[in-house]
Amino acid sequence: MNWQGGPIRQNGFVVTDIHEAMDYWISAFGVGPFFHIQDQPVNDFRHRGEQQDLRISVALAQSGGIQIELIQPLDDSPNAFTEFAGRGQDGLQHVAYWTTDFDSVTAEAERRGLTLVQCGRSGSGAPNERFAYYETSHPAAPLIEISEAHGRKSQLFSAVAQAAADWDGTDPIRDMAVLLS
Repeated sequence: MNWQGGPIRQNGFVVTDIHEAMDYWISAFGVGPFFHIQDQPVNDFRHRGEQQDLRISVALAQSGGIQIELIQPLDDSPNAFTEFAGRGQDGLQHVAYWTTDFDSVTAEAERRGLTLVQCGRSGSGAPNERFAYYETSHPAAPLIEISEAHGRKSQLFSAVAQAAADWDGTDPIRDMAVLLS
């Protein structure tokens, strides 16, 4: 679906052990370096219309034009990641579109009949760090994330891509805080 959201920019994988998953991506695919944060801050999080707490560990890397996101739920709170894991699934859970016109792209998703599953603000919770995850009508399809790519989040995504382009294989797992400072 190449639509108003542009090309797919990220593949998001739900994993049971983020450290094992990073090691696998590095050794099997040569993807890296990964930037890891043990407890990703999320603000104003809503899942299926209800305010919730979200605790996840996240690692980001880049492979060509696609960002690889690894997500490990840290508790059983209601969210799309624990729903996925609760079905016994481990692997590709969502694809993401990045946009600087969040309101227009999410309106288009809803016009197309996609169902909002969860939304919130990532990172610092700035007004321009919104995200929304949608279900399609196809049960085997991954969720679609619309991610607002402005400010610090955009800078983070660019830094991850640049680190991958310059990567010589050393220091394969790094603290994401280095990119956020």
